[in-house]
Amino acid sequence: MNQRHNALIRAILNTYDDSAFRGIHHLGQCSLPSYREVVEIVKDLYELAFPGYGRHQKLNQDNALYHVGHLIDELDNRLRTQILRAIRNAEDCCEEAAAKQAADLSLAFLEKIPLVRENLATDVQAAFDGDPAAKNFSEIVFCYPGLAAVTLFRFAHEMHLLGVPLIPRMITEYAHSKTGIDIHPGAVIGRRFFIDHGTGVVIGETTEIGDDVKIYQGVTLGALSFARDEATGDLVRDTKRHPTIENNVVIYANATILGGRTRIGHHAVIGSSAWITRSVAPYITVTIENPRLRYRDGSPVEEQQIDWQI
Repeated sequence: MNQRHNALIRAILNTYDDSAFRGIHHLGQCSLPSYREVVEIVKDLYELAFPGYGRHQKLNQDNALYHVGHLIDELDNRLRTQILRAIRNAEDCCEEAAAKQAADLSLAFLEKIPLVRENLATDVQAAFDGDPAAKNFSEIVFCYPGLAAVTLFRFAHEMHLLGVPLIPRMITEYAHSKTGIDIHPGAVIGRRFFIDHGTGVVIGETTEIGDDVKIYQGVTLGALSFARDEATGDLVRDTKRHPTIENNVVIYANATILGGRTRIGHHAVIGSSAWITRSVAPYITVTIENPRLRYRDGSPVEEQQIDWQI
């Protein structure tokens, strides 16, 4: 190893001791949850959510008992370990108490799987009913990124409700990396939810979405601004920052809806690229002004008024 390597190693190690870098290393502390292991847990949860669609496609009523029993036993053990790691890093509690809490949370989460499947059945039906390109349910389960993101959100949300630290965010960020759809596990989403196409969708932590809502790619349900504590200047957390979307709302591509006080009334329609920062009454359709298009084909510039219909 040459002198430049030695100097580089010392320079890197010096940053480990510098307090200015304390937020980007995790040295001498309890082990964090393993991202790789959480991803493997997610894959097994997907197997339970959609049996016969994953790695084991020869399932039937006769062998399902063994398959599900094996998965549950494995998942419970692995989840306990990862939840324990998350608890030990988030809370100051003794090892025995943390281990019992992790065991309780793991089993409580797994007991939510039937409820998650009930919701997913309505989501798949909503996708089939809402997209004429869908030929059958198998196509939706295999090919629709919106369903994949919502599936992992629904698992992460149940874990979030139980108070499991960190791991729910790991699950939804894994979904984000795979689908381009960013849903915070703290959001509340009703039944029969359909994200069509999906890329670029953002749904913030305190968003509330009712039943039978359909959104398209590029939609943002975000915060209008971030309040700060007058005394410290720190961000105020745990407040309602994101909008509420009532039942039977349709939100078209690239629309942006912001603010914790913003409520979109039931059966409203939000047109493409709309920017919404105040509430919309039920049954209202909101669109931006009709654009004017210019065509250049070698002839004089032609302007054409387009009547956009939702």
